[in-house]
Amino acid sequence: MLKLLEGFPDDVIAVTARGRVTGADYDKVMIPAVERALRGHDKVRCYYELGREFEAFDLKSAWKDFVIGVEHLPRWERMAVVTDVEWIRYAMRAFGFVMPGELRVFATGQASEARDWIAETAAA
Repeated sequence: MLKLLEGFPDDVIAVTARGRVTGADYDKVMIPAVERALRGHDKVRCYYELGREFEAFDLKSAWKDFVIGVEHLPRWERMAVVTDVEWIRYAMRAFGFVMPGELRVFATGQASEARDWIAETAAA
């Protein structure tokens, strides 16, 4: 399940993942949030938190994540991924080079630092 997080600038798509993330979660939560942010901004940022309650992505959600990322590739300015899930941390580091903007991976204990980083120049 994906849930939008509040308290971020409107050019930041902020979500937390819990349990199993499905393609339907992307259809209901992530895709509308990305489209809304892109309507109002040339560049957007993403804060993605995968905590202890996160279990897995299903194949459809992984595909939709890939498609939405590639479809808007030049418009991603910055991404903060907050997780202690080792395979996600590794994947972000291994494939982060394809993202045109900045990507940082934070441990869950650094969530506050990640929130500050993703928002620090978002209004500039």
